[in-house]
Amino acid sequence: MGFFTSTPTAYFNSFSPLNEISLPSSPFKPLKLPPYWPWQKVKIGPLSVSPMGFGTWAWGNQLLWGYQESMDTELQQTFNLAVDNGINLFDTADSYGTGRLNGQSEKLLGKFIREYQGQKRGQNEIVIATKFAAYPWRLTPGQFVNACKASLDRMQIEQIGIGQLHWSTANYAPLQELALWDGLVAMYEKGLVQAVGVSNYGPKQLVKIYEYLKDRGVPLCSAQVQFSLLSMGKDQLEIKNICDSLGIRLIAYSPLGLGMLTGKYTPSKLPRGPRAFLFRQILPGLEPLLSSLREIAQKRCKTVPQVAINWCICMGAIPIPGVKTIKQAEENLGALGWQLSSGELLQLENAALESPQRMIQNIFQTR
Repeated sequence: MGFFTSTPTAYFNSFSPLNEISLPSSPFKPLKLPPYWPWQKVKIGPLSVSPMGFGTWAWGNQLLWGYQESMDTELQQTFNLAVDNGINLFDTADSYGTGRLNGQSEKLLGKFIREYQGQKRGQNEIVIATKFAAYPWRLTPGQFVNACKASLDRMQIEQIGIGQLHWSTANYAPLQELALWDGLVAMYEKGLVQAVGVSNYGPKQLVKIYEYLKDRGVPLCSAQVQFSLLSMGKDQLEIKNICDSLGIRLIAYSPLGLGMLTGKYTPSKLPRGPRAFLFRQILPGLEPLLSSLREIAQKRCKTVPQVAINWCICMGAIPIPGVKTIKQAEENLGALGWQLSSGELLQLENAALESPQRMIQNIFQTR
């Protein structure tokens, strides 16, 4: 089975973009506008967000991403560049940050919003999606609500855009799972969050929490999963189909496969840190996919990462690539304002199928 369960055109139309503008009496042909660009927002529940957001996992993570506090100035500049160019969705989590820097990502995000010097409108439209960890000591709805309040304190904001349960405990602590669901309901009812979402939920649990929240009068607006040309297995496709049928927006984390789909690494040129072990196993089998990405990128005058991110958008997802530098933000922004053709999408699909290796799925994702 291929990746597509309906025609690519259906995915393109899922945002209902304003592709044409014309004046009734104008003798000129309609003006063609890009189908996706930062200023043309898409819906996540009640919220309007850019068709791509930015992830902040690296902000405070020393182990995997080599964060140092000396990077904060460039991180602020990177954030400013994103907002100046229409990006208004930023994803974080209360567990982001290693050791003494736990929660650093949220603290920095809040600081950058307060110190943003651009247009006030851009500042006011920023949507923060944060995730609350299902730590074993968070056993009651009240404790989960307190976790939400702690995130609000770290970011120094009054309301979170999307409050997300970071992972499901159904596989090992089902009673805790129900308490956390009730915690999501409580933080929504108290107005601490504008909308609720989940992360790392497999197909079966996704339907269960959707129905549970629906019965409580709380809409499930988003489901965040690992989603890319490297992670398009049966479960991920099923999650996408469920989201489409229930009106849940799919947020795609790791759209570049932790960097494997950037084209910057080879089996002899690996990143530093723990990623090297994973890259060493998977990269040798990715040549068919990377070759197709390079071919399309060259033809389009784009970069390999831009093509990989655009694929996610064409699939109807909102990708949230991580950013640490101005250069990365500029490159990621180049994924917007154009779309892959149906032929290019099929070429990438076939190339991905020919690549024998796949990204390992997050161990926290349930069935």
